[in-house]
Amino acid sequence: MESQNALDALRNIDSAGTAIENARASIENLLTDVAAQGVAGAAHAATGVDPFVFHFAIFVLAIFVGYYVVWSVTPALHTPLMSVTNAISSVIVVGALLAVGIATSGLATGFGFIALVLASVNIFGGFLVTQRMLGMYKKKEK
Repeated sequence: MESQNALDALRNIDSAGTAIENARASIENLLTDVAAQGVAGAAHAATGVDPFVFHFAIFVLAIFVGYYVVWSVTPALHTPLMSVTNAISSVIVVGALLAVGIATSGLATGFGFIALVLASVNIFGGFLVTQRMLGMYKKKEK
């Protein structure tokens, strides 16, 4: 009987530990969401600019910066540039998955899905181009 009581006590302690871990994770998620909304709200209140317009402006600036960076690189450095681009695209895939998963509006879900598809195509194409570039340096078999 005592061993049964001890086993029940251990199970209760284990379930209590799991409940505490779940509560801690929920509180951390809640604080993160509240902090992010607070920062976005403060930026909107201070500048009066819609957050979508602000994010779209950052996107357009990133397009111009990316264009000038890629076309300013010497041809010998294109292979390392492709590798870095693939790494950045994999981070974009993670962000797109988050946008699709936690978005509350259909527009955000749509943009997240488009970002996911385009980044996936970019990664796949980048690996193909990198493979072809590295193939140019291999000795040809006769």
